[in-house]
Amino acid sequence: MPAPFRSAPFELIATDLDGTLLRGDDTVSDRTRGALAAAAAAGARHLVVTGRPAPRVRPLLDELGGTGLAVCAQGAQLYDAATDRIVWSLTLDRNLAEQALGKIEAEVGQVDAAVDQDGRDGLTLIEPGYVMPHPTLPAVRVERREELWAEPISKVLLRHPRLADDELATAARAVVGDLATVTMSGPGTVELQPCGVTKATGLALAAERLGLTPERTMAFGDMPNDLPMFAWAGHGVAMANAHAELRAAADEVTLSNEEDGVAVILERHFARR
Repeated sequence: MPAPFRSAPFELIATDLDGTLLRGDDTVSDRTRGALAAAAAAGARHLVVTGRPAPRVRPLLDELGGTGLAVCAQGAQLYDAATDRIVWSLTLDRNLAEQALGKIEAEVGQVDAAVDQDGRDGLTLIEPGYVMPHPTLPAVRVERREELWAEPISKVLLRHPRLADDELATAARAVVGDLATVTMSGPGTVELQPCGVTKATGLALAAERLGLTPERTMAFGDMPNDLPMFAWAGHGVAMANAHAELRAAADEVTLSNEEDGVAVILERHFARR
């Protein structure tokens, strides 16, 4: 007869994707799959909370067998895998996005930009000079910046030819004000999203729909865009490969995403007696 699960203090497991749940090749290890399955068997819900827009999350949820909610686009989208639809979204006003870009370029010089379009089938559009930080993710190159604003967008992605990500994010925050929220979500990935929108706002909305609370939530992440999520959740776990700012804010640090760091923590809480 199978041994019973020990009682676990967490009912919601919120995981970032890139640099956290996913390995560098965009796959999830068998060990991590097993740990997530054990958590689910114990009654915990797993919620993906990612900067990726919904169209770039769907295939990963299919691979994970996910049929529930996912927080996408840095909290600007709430996607339901069971019905394959976006149940809630908030777009970044394109006029405000243009104003924010103008202020940033007045401060640091020309940047290369991309946008994630809103919607279940929204595209990622990139300017000629923009290099995708994740080459496996599909993108459509446009000839002129004006083409970025053709359809509603969830966020703008920025890269600078010389400034480091931290420098670009700091400069952007200093001049953007309440035009947008500035986040840094990965190497070469500084983003503008609707003002006030963060992973925490999206996670809170999803948790409310599931009837779950911050105190019973464990969150995993690796970049500064996960800071609001850590502040909201009862327990924040940073990966060993995480940005120093996130490691400093975490309740604990686990192994890297390549070393099954998420599984290590889940096994501690959800392993059989």
